[in-house]
Amino acid sequence: MNALDVVILAAGKGTRMKSSLPKVLHAVGGRPMVEHVIRTAQALDARRVVVVLGHGIDQVAPRVEALGAVTVEQREQLGTGHAVQQALPALPDDHARTLILYGDVPLTRTLSLKRLADVAHGDALALLTTRLDNPQGYGRIVRDAGGNVLRIVEEKDADDATRAIREVNTGIMLVPNRFLHHALPRLKNDNKQGEYYLTDLIAMARDAGHAVIAVDCPADETQGVNDRLQLAEVERVHQRRIAEQVIVAGVTLADPARIDVRGDFDCGNDTVIDINLVVEGTVRVGSNCRIGPNVVLKDCAIADNVEIRAF
Repeated sequence: MNALDVVILAAGKGTRMKSSLPKVLHAVGGRPMVEHVIRTAQALDARRVVVVLGHGIDQVAPRVEALGAVTVEQREQLGTGHAVQQALPALPDDHARTLILYGDVPLTRTLSLKRLADVAHGDALALLTTRLDNPQGYGRIVRDAGGNVLRIVEEKDADDATRAIREVNTGIMLVPNRFLHHALPRLKNDNKQGEYYLTDLIAMARDAGHAVIAVDCPADETQGVNDRLQLAEVERVHQRRIAEQVIVAGVTLADPARIDVRGDFDCGNDTVIDINLVVEGTVRVGSNCRIGPNVVLKDCAIADNVEIRAF
């Protein structure tokens, strides 16, 4: 399989967060959103991870560089295509492929991205799509009569028929490096936003004879965060996933909705956990333990057969 590079777009200001903290540093499960995305990229054995930064670069760059990522700056926010253009010098013009991710979309599963990589062979492009009951605000996936992807149309440039399409673009795509080097400098900004859309690569690829493959995934994996309400929604999805993993591993949770893990949590089987456990940092709980309600565990290891009482 060809080498994989990853570009993470994380330059946005996040005005709707109403915060002095850059949006991608807001935490989900005790970790900055962008860290979740970098960890996912590293789980794919990426050759290099390039993070495109803009607003708050002085705060974000040290955090992501400490995780092994390379940073580049987007001084002006002129669209997603322009953002990836800033990363182009860090991407070799070779037979590798580049996966484009987003620093404010922290819940995409590694398995879905592996599926994306597995279906795209040779010079094919692949994009991750999802279906929404209310697709307002998203770019629509336009297909031909045979179901082949033709292009992506941003909502502001769409007519009524196109707006009725429920299959939407998540923004996540896999592109051959050589095509990126060929196509990115040729992007145009002749649209209502006056921006360089990364999605225009799809039509350009079709025109050049490249296959474009769409891989569908659950909507909760591609939910982005633009405000604190969406941040809270993503946090709940993340915590529910952790609760399910713990239960499958042989642990009894009195209420899966009332456990909050803010770090790394490992728990042995036959342990019973009452409501409102908060885990911070790195915590290991042994087997056959009993943890009472309203307990906080922080950076600790609990042996087997231990009881921790309420509060």
